[in-house]
Order: sequence, then C-alpha cells, then structure tokens
Amino acid sequence: FGAVPKNVDDKHRIRGDVNVLILGDPGTAKSQMLKYAEATAPRAVYSAGKGASAVGLTANVHKDPITREWTLEGGALVLADRGVCLIDEFDKMNEQDRTSIHEAMEQQSISISKAGIVTSLQARCSVIAAANPIGG
Repeated sequence: FGAVPKNVDDKHRIRGDVNVLILGDPGTAKSQMLKYAEATAPRAVYSAGKGASAVGLTANVHKDPITREWTLEGGALVLADRGVCLIDEFDKMNEQDRTSIHEAMEQQSISISKAGIVTSLQARCSVIAAANPIGG
C-alpha cells in the first residue's frame, strides 16, 4: 500500500508507505473497510483499538518458561512488515499506546532495549487506522 521507497544519493531514504486515518461518525462502515482491506491485501494484520496496546503493536520481551532465557516477540507492526497494519477503534486506544507507534510509522523500525536485549526490528508497513470523532 503506497509507492516505491527512494534512496536520495545513497544518503537519505524516503519511505514509500502511506499511513491513513479514516475518521467518521459511528455506523459509517469504517470497520468494514478495514476488514475488506485485510481480506484483499497479501499481508495484513488487523488489531482492534480497545485490545491493542503499545506492547501488542510493537514488540514485547518475556522469559521462556522452558529455557529460562529472554525472548523477543514482534507485535502487529512487526508482523505486518512489507504489508498493511490495520488498527480499528484508534480513538479508544490509550494516549501513551498511541504515541508509542510513532517511531514505527515515521522511521519504519522499532527500537527495543529491555532485559538485556538491544535491537531494532523492521516495521516497513502502511498503517490504516479508523476512529470516531471526539464526541462521536
């Protein structure tokens, strides 16, 4: 979803993916549009705003019960790499969770520094989010 990324003089990279916010009154089929995009896109990850947290959208670190080692799990934005991440009910998300996905939308990567794991994950995806207006 978008255009071709460009490398300007091999110094600066311009992303080709477009991020879209669909804003409309309740009952205007915003969720249906996201579901249709999920069904037609070759790689799409759908997430609902109420259950979507910063960890669920970006990445989380947890301890494996068998090996007792820390492992890294990618969230919806990482799983949608080179595809589309669809976020429904964006207005219902926590403000802190909403700001945590800015790096992924701007830089197309997610930086992790937790439990001794320091890395950067690719999140080269378009984000299509649907929301109701304030008071809607």
